Amino acid sequence: MRLQKYMSLCGIGSRRKSEEFIKQSRVSVNGRIVTKMGVKVDPHKDEVYFDGRVIELDNKKYYILLNKPKGIVTSVKDQFNRKTVIDVIDWEGPRIYPVGRLDYNTEGLIILTNDGELTNKLTHPKYGVEKEYFCIARGRIQTSDIHKLRNGVDIGNYKTSPAKVVFVRYNKENSELCITISEGKNRQVRRMFDAIGYPILYLRRERMGDLKINDLVPGGWRFLYDKEIKALKEL
Repeated sequence: MRLQKYMSLCGIGSRRKSEEFIKQSRVSVNGRIVTKMGVKVDPHKDEVYFDGRVIELDNKKYYILLNKPKGIVTSVKDQFNRKTVIDVIDWEGPRIYPVGRLDYNTEGLIILTNDGELTNKLTHPKYGVEKEYFCIARGRIQTSDIHKLRNGVDIGNYKTSPAKVVFVRYNKENSELCITISEGKNRQVRRMFDAIGYPILYLRRERMGDLKINDLVPGGWRFLYDKEIKALKEL
């Protein structure tokens, strides 16, 4: 394992920050100061010190709820240097990663964790975890088209499962609705509305399972409560 990755997993900081610490001669492996990148360590054999104290893997599980703002990438890092969900929370602890994805222009609930078992449960199709969205679609949607969403629509070589759809109101020439799906195809909600001729103008995920975004502002985040973690694991 690369030294900077090990340091990140120990809670010292991000990999980039850990690289800075290495360059500053603040890190040693088995008694020898390391100043160059590329050094690898064996967590079971090597002793790594930071500022003179031994560091060890942080096995604690972290669970974070973020209200992702529009214009943020749901990723740990981005090849185009766009701001990511990790940047939004300014995380300096062990490596965590987003559970599933929200596209660049979609806001709302995203969970970040280092619990791989929970991640699999929340994203694997066989568990069918519900995800609820609020959306504004262009045009005054008709009842017959809402029924199409409820029955499943073809989004390109794939027919979606029946969705729960609640009409909220007409907003001038647009329509406000809540839609709940239990799948996770790429840009699925947008593609569903495109398929019936009502492009999405605004999309926000408000719920996953029983976990809700509530009054958390865009860009705001918090750690999940124990009862929330338990409820997600019991889905």
